[in-house]
Amino acid sequence: MPELIAPTDQLHSSWLAARDEWPPGAHHDGAGLRLAPDADLENPEDFAEWVRRLKQQSDTSVAVGEGRVHATHWWIVEDDSHLGAIDLRHYLNAFLLDVGGHIGYSIRPTFRRRGLATWALGTVLPEARALGLDRVLVTCDDDNIGSVRTIEHNGGVLEDVRTTEGGDKRRYWITL
Repeated sequence: MPELIAPTDQLHSSWLAARDEWPPGAHHDGAGLRLAPDADLENPEDFAEWVRRLKQQSDTSVAVGEGRVHATHWWIVEDDSHLGAIDLRHYLNAFLLDVGGHIGYSIRPTFRRRGLATWALGTVLPEARALGLDRVLVTCDDDNIGSVRTIEHNGGVLEDVRTTEGGDKRRYWITL
């Protein structure tokens, strides 16, 4: 049975195996890799520092830096295997309103098409409500049929499709 857990350096080797399934340089929505732009995540110390930053990003008493927002990160795991990631951005800036939304997620390629993203998104929605949000914006690439189904299964209502700096994005609102 999958579960959402806080990022942990104890899953370093499993995280590396999951990362290696993506093409080099691929974006992993919801993973928080932007918090480790120059880190060598194969190095255990750099990995542990990145995990610390992921956890710290949810602490509203700590400034997150220009262009960033507070966010809570979870890893999708099963039997000590890293299967994916999901994050909940506590509020939107201009970029997130246009491109990224409140929630981002990605599933390890060999574990896709098993309902994990749908389950993870549904599990995080009550967390958004607990933050005081009454609706969340979730976006996906216009041609990402799997994410379209995931979002719509969780109550997403399409607002529009926009050409953004991140490509053509479908923008859905989910009422909580």
